[in-house]
Amino acid sequence: MDLSEFEADNSVSCRLASAIPDVCKTQDCCLGIDEAGRGPVLGPMVYGICFCPVSKKEDLKNLKLADSKTLTEEQREDLFLKLDEAKSFVGWALQILSPNTISTSMLQRSKYNLNALSHDAAIGLVQFVLDSGVQLKELFVDTVGPAAKYQEKLSQRFPGVEVTVCPKADSLFPIVSAASICAKVARDHAVKSWTFPEDMGELDTNYGSGYPNDPKTKAWLLKYLDPVFGYPQFVRFSWSTAQTLLDSKAVPVHWDDDEEDGEKAAARQNNTSMLSYFKASAQQSDSRTPHRFFTERRLQSLHTL
Repeated sequence: MDLSEFEADNSVSCRLASAIPDVCKTQDCCLGIDEAGRGPVLGPMVYGICFCPVSKKEDLKNLKLADSKTLTEEQREDLFLKLDEAKSFVGWALQILSPNTISTSMLQRSKYNLNALSHDAAIGLVQFVLDSGVQLKELFVDTVGPAAKYQEKLSQRFPGVEVTVCPKADSLFPIVSAASICAKVARDHAVKSWTFPEDMGELDTNYGSGYPNDPKTKAWLLKYLDPVFGYPQFVRFSWSTAQTLLDSKAVPVHWDDDEEDGEKAAARQNNTSMLSYFKASAQQSDSRTPHRFFTERRLQSLHTL
C-alpha cells in the first residue's frame, strides 16, 4: 500500500483511494465502513471503505475475509493483496486522520469530539464515492456511538441508500471486513514508516501497540516526554494518558484565558493591570495639577458613573 502522499506531511489528514471499477458505475453496489486505531494514544486513526456490486457479494465472501482484529499482520497483508487483485469489481478508499488533527480538533475552543470526527470522516468517504459515480444501494457500518441514532443520521444524509448500522458489523458483513482490513493495513504501514519531523536523536521505535494500557507504550511516552515542548506529533496529546504525564512530569505553564478577569490575571503574575491606572485616579486626591491636554479640553476624571 502506497502511503507516500500521507508520509510527505503526516501532520495533516489525507485521503487515498483505489481506481473506481467501471462495473461499480453501472451496477447497484454495497459499501462497508470501518476504522482502525480509534483507541491508541500513538499514531493516526484510519477510516476505510470498501465497495463492490451487490451481484458480487458471493465472490467477495469467497475471499474468506474476517474482522482485521482477529487476523495477524501477515494475514491482513495477504487479504489486502487479494482485494487489490480483485480491482475489476472491488474498490476502496481511506481517510487517514493524523494524531495532530485528532488532538487539535478535540482541544479547540469549539469542542469537536472523536465521535463527530469519526462520523464526518465516514460521511466524507461515502460522499466521495457517490461523487465518483458509484451506484450505491446498500451501506453497512460498524457503529460509533448509539447505532439507531447513527443509522438515522446516515439515512437522512444519503436518501435512497439502505443503511445498516450495528455493532460487530466487521464480523457480520464481508464488505465491512474488507473495509476493516484496508484501514488496519494502512494504519500498520503508517505507524511502521512514521517520519518524525522533530529531532528525536537515536529513536527507539519499540512503542508497543500504541494503546494506553500497554506497558511498552507507557514506557515510550515517559522516555520521549520533553519537559518544555511535550510530545512529538506522533502522540495524541489530547488523550488523558498523555495529559496526565504532561501534568505530572512537564514544566507547569499557565495560559491566560480570554475570559479571565484582567486584574486577577495581573495579580496572579505579580504585575499591575492597566485597569489599576483608572482605579488609582479615583482613590487619589484631586490636588495634583492635571496635564494641560485635559484642562484645555475641560476634561475631568469621573469617579462614578
